[in-house]
Amino acid sequence: MIRVALIRHGETAWNGERRLQGQKDIALSAAGRGQARSLAAAIAAVAPDRVVVSGLRRTAETAQELGLEPDACDSRLDEASLGEWEGRYSADIRADSPEAYAAWRAGRLTPPGGESFEQLTSRVTAGLLGAAADCAEAGGEALVIVTHGGPVRAMLAELVGLDPARAVHSHPAGLSLLDVDSRTQDVKLRLYNYSPVVLDPDPAD
Repeated sequence: MIRVALIRHGETAWNGERRLQGQKDIALSAAGRGQARSLAAAIAAVAPDRVVVSGLRRTAETAQELGLEPDACDSRLDEASLGEWEGRYSADIRADSPEAYAAWRAGRLTPPGGESFEQLTSRVTAGLLGAAADCAEAGGEALVIVTHGGPVRAMLAELVGLDPARAVHSHPAGLSLLDVDSRTQDVKLRLYNYSPVVLDPDPAD
């Protein structure tokens, strides 16, 4: 059994402005670095044998603030491509079409020119299960994956049936814990969206 610590990266300047990033390669803000550092004690208790980050810098910077050295960088763990929505303010999208924004957050709408929730789910789930298998093959028992809000939603929907429409969006530097059987690919959710600091009840995308 592999214990997987699934972490959303800390806040970026665009998160703070509530602009949608998608696959834009935006760095952590000072606030995001502090959020990540606040999680360090919890991650030290996990005692990871392997650390995997996405291909976008904000995840590697989050790992650095956690005192971790990534063993691998896997672009399958990147945030969803949001097409024409990348760089837009979420408030503007909600004002134009609140139904479309809510449907996207629930995994039921693809932004114009973007990646579908099904496409996202397929690649990020493969990335998580592949990392767990690599950890097990090396004799490890604990894995840290630093990724993004969209991938966390997609993984948990696919692997444990957590409906994105019925769960609050993951906090910046939010931690979820999974137990993954690397042989059977059976997954159980142990902890969802833990943060040691009080954050916005409606986290930015």
